[in-house]
Amino acid sequence: MSHIHDAVDFTVEVFIVYQNIVFLRKHDKYKKWLGVGGHIEPKEDPAEAALREVKEEVGLSVVLWSVPRVPDATGMYVELPPPVFLNRHRINDRHEHVTMVYFATAPTCEIHPGEDEVSEEMRWFTVEELHDPRFGIGETIAKYAGEALLKLGSTA
Repeated sequence: MSHIHDAVDFTVEVFIVYQNIVFLRKHDKYKKWLGVGGHIEPKEDPAEAALREVKEEVGLSVVLWSVPRVPDATGMYVELPPPVFLNRHRINDRHEHVTMVYFATAPTCEIHPGEDEVSEEMRWFTVEELHDPRFGIGETIAKYAGEALLKLGSTA
């Protein structure tokens, strides 16, 4: 989806865990390893965007991880899973993203990239590989992915 706002867009990024591996894709435009994600579309909440992006990009139906929430007895509110991390980062000299970072679990490691998916490379990483200089994973992404494994991996 194109930018909704000239200065700042709201986006989601999902770090998907299957057993003891975490999924990353190399972004086609930025040429860096990232979680799965993209822009939040109009009339979509962040959790819906996270689930949609994962389904569109890699064909997985995932479960978002969340801290326990207080249920709404009135029925007036829909409790959304809060992001694990929230960051703001510059895309270029005129545009920024506010990104809600989620962790999720997958029922399988078999991915089925969507027809429109153009990532140069996508793969599952072990915790050791996240810090292997051969892959060139950025420090923040390695930290997020490592935290997802710590929280949701089989030995968690």
